[in-house]
Amino acid sequence: MIEVDAEIARTHRAEWSMIVGGLARRYGDLDLAEETAAEAFATAVERWPIDGVPPNPGAWITTTAHRKAIDRLRREARRDDKHREAFMLHDDSPLEPTGAIDDDRLRLIFTCCHPVLSIQDRVALTLRMVGGLTVAEIARAFLVQETTMGQRISRAKAKIKAARVPFTMPEREDVQPRVAGVLAVLYLIFNEGYFASGGNVDPIRRDLTEEAIRLARLVRTLLPAESPQDAEATGLLALMLLTQARADARLSAGGELVRLDEQDRMAWDRTLIQEGIVLLDALLEASGRDIGALGRYQLLAAINAVHVSAVRAQDTDWAQIVALYNALERIDPSPVVRLNRAIAISEYDSPDVALAIVDQLGGELDTHHAFHTTRAELLRLTGRDDAARAAYDRAIALAVNSAEHEHLSRRRDQLAASTTTKSITDDEGALS
Repeated sequence: MIEVDAEIARTHRAEWSMIVGGLARRYGDLDLAEETAAEAFATAVERWPIDGVPPNPGAWITTTAHRKAIDRLRREARRDDKHREAFMLHDDSPLEPTGAIDDDRLRLIFTCCHPVLSIQDRVALTLRMVGGLTVAEIARAFLVQETTMGQRISRAKAKIKAARVPFTMPEREDVQPRVAGVLAVLYLIFNEGYFASGGNVDPIRRDLTEEAIRLARLVRTLLPAESPQDAEATGLLALMLLTQARADARLSAGGELVRLDEQDRMAWDRTLIQEGIVLLDALLEASGRDIGALGRYQLLAAINAVHVSAVRAQDTDWAQIVALYNALERIDPSPVVRLNRAIAISEYDSPDVALAIVDQLGGELDTHHAFHTTRAELLRLTGRDDAARAAYDRAIALAVNSAEHEHLSRRRDQLAASTTTKSITDDEGALS
């Protein structure tokens, strides 16, 4: 039974976006695609423990979902032409490629990122439809209530349906207006994989990080070379590669989060680092080495490049990182960016200066575990152990990643015996 449950979970992680994308393309209805895919997985939960796991689990789910979609269309048919359409849809033969790239997942992303939706709605809808994230997980990413996010996603799907947005790849000349939303989605999908928010999943989900990297590569092929959109897509790809390179060193043998300054740098993937550095160097050359000319993802990639270029943690060029965060804050003055800038300032200047900055963010980030984690570490560094312990408790209560929960619990429990710490830098802080 445990093996069957694990296979269902694996199939969901690996196949969800492809199945939903194929259903959406064939039937032209996001609600139908999502609901019948979910029903197919529910059927697998019932049938596989009895019948056994099929040889091709993804194909079984896909076929079951198609049958459920057809059955629903038949039940809901009120006109002869609708009924005939349901019979026609029984043909499961592959459709001809449509659009610039024949990839159901990328096609679904561009559909969800149609200009009829706001940027926030595009990101939220795509995380649900493509990333397979729960509404609760998406709500945490947006720092809003779950009910609010559920309503937002429902409205977004209704707008797509009302506007009769086609489930096809846009023509190349129509791609650029949707790129900002697509890149934001890919970044959040990658981050969910690199730091999974679900309590019952692996702390690191390589299926999501690798898929985000694959799709980022595809998006770059759609954009005019040397355009601003191409530069940001390249910056995002470089950011993902430089971050993914550290994945193997990020968890201890016992499943605990390992902070950036404590990671075994020999375990970092030098091939991914080299590819990311080459991409970033080309962007810097094109900008004349002017960091003020770089976009958000290019700056985040540059920050990560400084980290991975340091042979030892103590060799990190914090002055350069602070300068990059200053540039990033000018174009993205979000509370999360300011929080991570404060971490860099703690390393470059002092924990007291950083703590003053962090304390100003409490109103905006009080429900964000990274805020309390950062505050706990800064309080620890400034010798305020009781306040640090309370901040750890709050961070632990908000943490939903098992690896971080273990790490924070150990840090809190060791606080009484610990008199000094070397660094507060962790992966989330380094990534923004």
